[in-house]
Amino acid sequence: MKKRTTGGMVYSTNPDFQGSNTGDREPATVLPAQQDLRIHLDRLKGNKEVTRIVGFVGKNDDLSDLGKLLKSKCGVGGNTKDGVILLQGDHRDKVLKLLAEAGYRSKKAGG
Repeated sequence: MKKRTTGGMVYSTNPDFQGSNTGDREPATVLPAQQDLRIHLDRLKGNKEVTRIVGFVGKNDDLSDLGKLLKSKCGVGGNTKDGVILLQGDHRDKVLKLLAEAGYRSKKAGG
C-alpha cells in the first residue's frame, strides 16, 4: 500500500498547492532519560506469554536496535514494529533492569 505524499489531500483547486510530506517523516528519537516506557505481559492464544514494551518515541531504526539488545540479553525471539517491542515469554523483571541500566525511564504496567 502506497503512502500519499499529499497528506491525505485528494484534490485541490488552489494552483499554488504544494502538499505536505509531514506524514512520511519519522519523529526524532527522544533521549533515553526522557522516554517513558511501559512493560506489559500479554497472554496469547494457546496460553503463550509475551512481554510487550510500549511508549517508545523515535525512529524505527532506534526501536529495532533497542529490540535487538533486549532480545539478545534475554535470549529470546521477538518482534519490533509500530513503536512496540514484543519478546517471547515473561521477561518483565529482566527488561526493567536492562532498561534502567540503559538510562530509560520504565515501569511495569497492568496487573
